[in-house]
Amino acid sequence: MKIRLGKLFTKIESLEKNNQDLKIELTNAADIIQNQSKQIDDLKSKYETLKIANALLGSDDNKRDTKLKINSLIREIDYCIAQLSD
Repeated sequence: MKIRLGKLFTKIESLEKNNQDLKIELTNAADIIQNQSKQIDDLKSKYETLKIANALLGSDDNKRDTKLKINSLIREIDYCIAQLSD
């Protein structure tokens, strides 16, 4: 009976250690995912900026996107001016 209890306690300790290790691994994986997600967002932003810059330099490929972005910025500026005028 004591041998079985000893084995059970050993097994429990082993499982608790394994559980703790898995929690640490999960936390590390979540941090990595968060960092990579942030990098992806940064790269998307840089890509959009480069597309606009390329269109402004005369590329025909992205002119429509650039015009839409400029129009959007103009609407935002008009809205801000209207808010300041009130």
